[in-house]
Amino acid sequence: MSLNKTSVKAVTFDLWETLLLEKDGDNSRRILARCNNLEKILDKFGVKISVMQLDQTLKAMSSWLVSVWETNKDVTHLDQIRFIIKTALKKSVKMKKELIKELSIAYVSPLFEVPPYLNPDAPKVLQWLKERNKPVGLICNTGRTPGFSLRKFLNNAGVADYFDVMFFSDEVGIRKPDPQIFQMAATKLKVKPYEIIHVGDNLKSDIWGAKNAGLKTIYFSTETGRDMTAETDPNSLVSISRKLGTLKEKEIVPDKTITSLSMIINSIENLTLN
Repeated sequence: MSLNKTSVKAVTFDLWETLLLEKDGDNSRRILARCNNLEKILDKFGVKISVMQLDQTLKAMSSWLVSVWETNKDVTHLDQIRFIIKTALKKSVKMKKELIKELSIAYVSPLFEVPPYLNPDAPKVLQWLKERNKPVGLICNTGRTPGFSLRKFLNNAGVADYFDVMFFSDEVGIRKPDPQIFQMAATKLKVKPYEIIHVGDNLKSDIWGAKNAGLKTIYFSTETGRDMTAETDPNSLVSISRKLGTLKEKEIVPDKTITSLSMIINSIENLTLN
């Protein structure tokens, strides 16, 4: 389908490594912060688990998360906390509401202790879309950081109000590349899927997933064009999520590839998508 002047009615964005960037090593630093925070709270409530045990358990939890994510489903951060405690202690522990509340705070606070940073081009692009009355959506696969914490981060960064809708996988229970999450966004934005351009850095989740849902796509390539070093830890959930599985890269063809977020403006303004 070729684009015409009325076909691009809304734009949806991925979050991690598209709108939010982070420095190499942040994954390990955030894991350590989580372990230290959890150990202190558990000790306060008389549960003895060492930072080392928590670190090993948190890393091992990746396999469980990936097994769930492969079905395009998701779990909450509280499910993750329960998994960690049960696995580290090798038994189930009945947790009181007060303990759960404090563990939740300890688990999500590393986002602010080891914060990512807003893509420098994001405010300009989002403002440009707002001035042209194009609805904007966010479709985010969460990892260990839940949607409510990411909303707060985006609000603190001054960009939350640009989004008409935000979908986080831990809240809706569905992950990209499942077409449902894209279709949910289209319904909320009150446009047809083919009238949306989805922008993201993940070939499988963002490009393949969005195209299967009927959206146009812009691939934000992380391979070139950046003057920063993204997370390279192969054990990070970001790295794991980039694996294509049985798909081949040549089978995933975006409508446009960009190397900086600001290129979106030119792509939409001149309607250069094929």
